[in-house]
Amino acid sequence: MSTGENRLAGIAAWDVPQLRGAAGTLVLVGERLVPWRFRLDAVGRGLGAAEVWSGPAGTAAAAALLEVSTVSTGVQAALEESARLLGALVGAAAEAQELATAAVATGASVAGDAAAVRAATLADEALAAEARALSAALLAGAALHRLGGIGPGESAPGFPELAARLSPVGPVVPPPVPASGVAPAAAAGWWAALTTAQQRAVVTAAPAAVGGLDGLPAWARDRANRLQLDRALRGLPPGSDQHRTAAAVAAEIHRQEDAGQLVQLLQFQPGPGLVGLALGDLDAAAAVGVLVPGILTSPDDDLPGLVADAERVADATRAAAPGLAVATVAWLGYRTPATVLAAPSSQLAQRGGPALDRALDGWAAARSAPGAPPPPRTTVVAHSYGTLVASRAAQAPGRLAADALVLLGSPGTEALTAADLEAPEVYGAWSPADPVSWSGWFGSGPADPWFGDTPLPTEATQGHTEYHDPDRPTLAAVGEVVAGTRRSS
Repeated sequence: MSTGENRLAGIAAWDVPQLRGAAGTLVLVGERLVPWRFRLDAVGRGLGAAEVWSGPAGTAAAAALLEVSTVSTGVQAALEESARLLGALVGAAAEAQELATAAVATGASVAGDAAAVRAATLADEALAAEARALSAALLAGAALHRLGGIGPGESAPGFPELAARLSPVGPVVPPPVPASGVAPAAAAGWWAALTTAQQRAVVTAAPAAVGGLDGLPAWARDRANRLQLDRALRGLPPGSDQHRTAAAVAAEIHRQEDAGQLVQLLQFQPGPGLVGLALGDLDAAAAVGVLVPGILTSPDDDLPGLVADAERVADATRAAAPGLAVATVAWLGYRTPATVLAAPSSQLAQRGGPALDRALDGWAAARSAPGAPPPPRTTVVAHSYGTLVASRAAQAPGRLAADALVLLGSPGTEALTAADLEAPEVYGAWSPADPVSWSGWFGSGPADPWFGDTPLPTEATQGHTEYHDPDRPTLAAVGEVVAGTRRSS
């Protein structure tokens, strides 16, 4: 047998399934690092914020965890790069084996010039695929080489050696932040690829950009927006509209935290008066309720009332499903109509709807990032003019990132039926004592028998502002919807 034939026989004998299994194992190792790093970073944030352990020892522990996280990020990156190249290796090896097998079989079974040409062509293609496989193998090994311990005679490195290889030298340079209009999924991917040190550095260096970037985890936006809030309180002229907004937000955060509540500042733009405040941990909650208010709602005057409604919805949700991890969001991410005369216009909803849609997309993207807990059940609880905003969000490009939509006291939705609102579940509540709920200012709504929503209980005397009242039946039903224990029709 010639040298060429021996070489082809050797390629045909490659154990490609074993190679594929080895590549899959490397992928699995890299994937298992992601949730471990996620939990490690969460502990480190708790230490850094003195929520778990304070003082010099706590600071030293936080620094140690930061170093461990940085090293694990470097290991994960090397594994991912090597796994990608091993995937190319497996593909080229399988192709080479198939071609080599065909070349050997053709040369052995069929005589003649045509068969010889065919066998030679197959042999050339097999050797070319072999070369691609070997190149991918070398590159895959190089990707792992910086970790050490893979060369002949090398022993596996300990943590100090890995840290010396992978930890950055000198101060951490904050990476550039994506543009504000970037897709939330892309922003989430950018964030997940950063080391913990880079994440902390960019929060400090660019709080306005980070705080407003949809797709980032709530803890990061909270830290960034609190930096913005502190700057606003110090730098804005006292008595100005913007300073009053900042003062109202700060007062509500302090009131909630003094009561032992976990608060996350998801959005803070004092200029237009846009605020998003979460009660509970949006990064870990299994059920999320997003409250969208109606007209005459501003941070200066109405944030405490809106947050109180969010508290009531959270309490009702826990009552419906004891032990459930719940977060509710008081969302003032759009300019509400400032007068009753402006209420019949849909102009502000045209802006608010896409803003709500993007906020929902951002929270969903953050929870879909590698290492994050499974996405929560998300319910939009819209009241009055807020139901029109929710309807406009459903009309925005892409599916509405919500499992359920609750319409309370709706003046109409500009949708023909509930099925047009995209959410898998649509619930509604209206009352004869609430003329807004049957006004039909914006077309069909829950008050119309053909609308097709699942009715929630009300009382005949229930007014327009009483859907979140504890002594009315609607609140408990809303809690069941957020918890996912109430059946829809």
